[in-house]
Amino acid sequence: MAEKRITYKIQDLGGIGEVQIADEVVAIIAGLAATEVEGVASMAGNITNELVSKLGMKNLSKGVKVTVLEGVVTVELNLNIEYGKNILETSKKVQEKVKSSIENMTGLEVADVNIHIASVDMENEKGK
Repeated sequence: MAEKRITYKIQDLGGIGEVQIADEVVAIIAGLAATEVEGVASMAGNITNELVSKLGMKNLSKGVKVTVLEGVVTVELNLNIEYGKNILETSKKVQEKVKSSIENMTGLEVADVNIHIASVDMENEKGK
């Protein structure tokens, strides 16, 4: 059974063709943007995502849920935060980075970027 991919029509080029973006692409943009923010240790996923990453296959949309209704995007991110970082400041930076990345790359409007902190990463603390 083939996996169903949802695509969003974002532009009709007047007789030349149309541009469609898969939901997975929007999720990948969000996940990559979030992990670029200082203080984000990693994305948190469900057990399937964790198993996939342990097997060496990259799941770039891990920890991201995207909903698009009538060209408006809502993003849910599950993050692991670095120990000692301010959760509120880091979350605000993630929200801004994800919103601007999606809007700049796709032209879709981002209404909400909801952050769920799944855990605190103690790795950096152990080395001190």
